[in-house]
Amino acid sequence: MKHDEYDVMNVDGARPVKMWTKGVPVEDEARRQLSNTARMPFIYKHIAVMPDVHVGKGSTIGTVIPTLGAVIPAAVGVDIGCGMMAAKTTLSANDLPDNLGTLRSAIEKAVPHGMSPKTRGFKGRDKGSWEKPPQPVDQAWAKLKDQFDVIVQKTPRLRNTNNYAHLGTLGTGNHFIEICLDEEAFVWLMLHSGSRGVGNAIGSHFIEVAKQDMRTHFVNLPDQDLAYLPEGTQHYDDYVEAVGWAQKFARMNREVMMLNLIAAVRTVITKPFEPHVEAVNCHHNYVQKEHHFGKDVLLTRKGAVSARQGELGIIPGSMGAKSYIVRGKGNPESFHSCSHGAGRTMSRTEAKRRFTIDDQVRATQGVECRKDVDVIDEIPMAYKDIDAVMEAQRDLVEVVHTLKQVVCVKG
Repeated sequence: MKHDEYDVMNVDGARPVKMWTKGVPVEDEARRQLSNTARMPFIYKHIAVMPDVHVGKGSTIGTVIPTLGAVIPAAVGVDIGCGMMAAKTTLSANDLPDNLGTLRSAIEKAVPHGMSPKTRGFKGRDKGSWEKPPQPVDQAWAKLKDQFDVIVQKTPRLRNTNNYAHLGTLGTGNHFIEICLDEEAFVWLMLHSGSRGVGNAIGSHFIEVAKQDMRTHFVNLPDQDLAYLPEGTQHYDDYVEAVGWAQKFARMNREVMMLNLIAAVRTVITKPFEPHVEAVNCHHNYVQKEHHFGKDVLLTRKGAVSARQGELGIIPGSMGAKSYIVRGKGNPESFHSCSHGAGRTMSRTEAKRRFTIDDQVRATQGVECRKDVDVIDEIPMAYKDIDAVMEAQRDLVEVVHTLKQVVCVKG
């Protein structure tokens, strides 16, 4: 079935799947996952699929899943609260140093990033964590610690996570810090990260709890990663509390990183500047209660951004591609949501098999960034065309700013 705005995939015995994917590829496996999710008995109204949709764990990434009376922990995932933060400055392109490498080095020194190899017997500090957290980390952790202690009393295995030492750090994979220029050559500071190790531990724990509950009650599922926690159970209440805390951690993680990013830029650019002319901080991997179509539902945005009427959001492209600051149009059919990025077209393994360092160098020409074998999986060609993705969701958001990165830091 076709509409002017979206296509509808009807699944026997399931809720409709509304897809804003015109002009962008959707894998067969992604369609299968969408069908499986739509068959879950607690889906409310329909599932909304964003143009960056691609295969995930159990449920597709780039999907909005409204539920009544249950939550699927694997749909929220393990990078709980992952999202973006961007700030426009009063600096212009002419204020940037001729050698952008100095700026990249200052950022890499100021913000822990990456991860130490997990080798047998390794007992050193993870290079992606703080050895001695600075004051902003202490101040942020003070706002998080009491509730974390309550969560740990219920789930003791979460105690020995790298929580405090990870607050204000970047991580690995597609997480990044960028210096960008907008259409008027103003400098923007942008970063992408989530709840780090503690969020991963929370997500992983409750995914396994949900699977065990399904086995205990002999619940048949189309995919084991669609295991759910029913509302009214202790496990549901514990998860909602823990995931809410992890989302607070993720937001503060980005705020602390932004403070350190600004400080790093000031060490290289001595000209005084205002760093928050415009600022956005948004999750794109989270769950929360929202009101839609007359009901209070638990809405999971798995790789999607809230796009209520007038609300600002961030849609990044890949390394070497444009990114966008957008304003939501408040489309109710998408549950007031839009895409969270370009979306992968292939797995990380396939990208490393198919492309070379030379390909990476060509694809990121003009960007001061790593160009080595360990970031080939992030090559722009492993992602969908961001222009096609934006065109497919023009009824969901309007573009406010178009950004092009000049410096990119990855873990």
